[in-house]
Amino acid sequence: MTDRVYNVLFLCTHNSARSVMAECLLNREGKGRFRGFSAGSQPSGRINPSVHDLLERLGFPTAELRSKTWDEFAAPGAPHMDFIVTVCDNAAGEVCPVWPGQPMTAHWGFPDPSSAQGTDAEKAAFTATVFGQIQRRIQAFVSLPIASLDRLALKRKLDDMGQESATPEAAR
Repeated sequence: MTDRVYNVLFLCTHNSARSVMAECLLNREGKGRFRGFSAGSQPSGRINPSVHDLLERLGFPTAELRSKTWDEFAAPGAPHMDFIVTVCDNAAGEVCPVWPGQPMTAHWGFPDPSSAQGTDAEKAAFTATVFGQIQRRIQAFVSLPIASLDRLALKRKLDDMGQESATPEAAR
């Protein structure tokens, strides 16, 4: 077992929902072996209210959460990233900054809770469904034997995880 902590940056265009949930989940599920961060290419400046409410109900710390630009993580002095994961299709198609250290990249697309329609209860249910999808992916990620996989095998596993389909309820 290694004592190494892996830094993972989750990217989404607005950094208000999916990337924030992934950051929080990795910090909890990673049990100190992983440290999650999130950012966006065009940050909205606020966390999606349904996401914020869900995270608070589930006991995640939310006081320090904020929507921020990915430029913070490409600047000198920023934490070194081992993995960069896009969680929305828009961010996956954008030209990203050059990340120091050549971190491994992957795309894990999820439906956008910010696009949910309906009542507040329906929006909250949609957000919870997406949260569950992200949680399952994060649990699979932290279970990988990262230290014993070569770079190519690890990249293949990350890409395969991104190909997992969304559940029908979340694809609405």
